[in-house]
Amino acid sequence: MENQEYGPAVRRMLECIENHISEPITLKMLADAAWYSPWHCARRFKEVTGLAPFTYIRRLRLTKAAKRLREGDEKVIDVAFDFVFDSHEGFTRAFSRQFGMPPTQFRTSGFPIPVFIPPGLGKRLRDRQLGEVRMNQKQKPQAVFTQVVDRPARKVIVKFAKTATHYYAYCEEVGCDVWNILAAVKDALYEPIGMWMPVNFRKEGTSEYVQGVEVALDYQGAIPDGFEMIELPACKMMVFQGPPYEEDDFEEAITDLWEVMKTFDPKLYGFEWADEDGPRFQLAPMGYRGYIEARPVRTL
Repeated sequence: MENQEYGPAVRRMLECIENHISEPITLKMLADAAWYSPWHCARRFKEVTGLAPFTYIRRLRLTKAAKRLREGDEKVIDVAFDFVFDSHEGFTRAFSRQFGMPPTQFRTSGFPIPVFIPPGLGKRLRDRQLGEVRMNQKQKPQAVFTQVVDRPARKVIVKFAKTATHYYAYCEEVGCDVWNILAAVKDALYEPIGMWMPVNFRKEGTSEYVQGVEVALDYQGAIPDGFEMIELPACKMMVFQGPPYEEDDFEEAITDLWEVMKTFDPKLYGFEWADEDGPRFQLAPMGYRGYIEARPVRTL
């Protein structure tokens, strides 16, 4: 009953923040939107999202600022002012704490823009990854593109956790900066990926879910501290690509594709699943290209 009562209030506060993200926001504004006292609205906001209101606001502003810096050529100070930072220095310090590098470096680094998901709201996706939330069966089916590609024999630079079976558990164990480190690896064959490693490719006591980047068999470059390199044999991968989606709808895009993969029969196309041949992997969710995931197969 309490969650039902306060859920709409938090949604109204989130809408208020989104509508005024480029303006000064006060606790009174959020309280007016929530229809509760400032003390109650701040408490409920943290209970639902896992963050205090102004921590949420700062992180959301920095994420939107990162997107602006990557997509345009505005001066850093102009972007800082647009998101209510009162100085270049203050913006740079806050940006560096959140993204691990100053805004000028981020603009040219090629690192992906991390998706900002508050811990409490992110629980929805964790629940779905653990199978505790089902796709709405009334939802209209979306077209999913499939193809089989040959992955060459290669090596992969990875960072193992101990028990992680999905993205959020992995971040909780090893942190959320692994992807950016992998994106900086020179001479990578492809972009970084999240992988579900079969038992025959991981050491005892290491996690099923890892993040890594594939490199050539003769790779002689540096391996970041805390990472290791393992060899993967050539294999075939059946790639599933969902339709484009709005960035805010990435959770639905992922779970919708998972529902398709659960019932997909590769034998209809002359293949069978071959999970021991290599890791199942996912690419970073990007709305313009649809969510992409791949699973090993063999020809029948």
